[in-house]
Amino acid sequence: MNEDNLKKRTKDFAHRCVKLSLSFSASILKNHLAKQLIRSSTSVAANYRSACLAQSRASFIAKISIVLEEIDESAFWLEFIKDEKLSKNESLSSLIDEANELKAIFYASRKTARSNK
Repeated sequence: MNEDNLKKRTKDFAHRCVKLSLSFSASILKNHLAKQLIRSSTSVAANYRSACLAQSRASFIAKISIVLEEIDESAFWLEFIKDEKLSKNESLSSLIDEANELKAIFYASRKTARSNK
């Protein structure tokens, strides 16, 4: 997977999470979860773009680590929404799968960057 494809994939993931969040009916819990999911999922896309512009290996590793933390947090919020049965949106399972796939990609990317010294 090349850089441009991964930029598109992370941005699409963020858009899908935003759409899921906006589909929630209003409640204190759903509002909180929606804000957390929107924040973490959009952070994945923004921070990946930043990692692509890193000026050193150390900077790339630091930035991709942030991406990894944010995708893991997004996966947590998606799983929490599923566990609490707060959404009947059929895209929830595919979003969880995508979060886990992205997490594996970013983990492997960080591992490779650390080993290429």
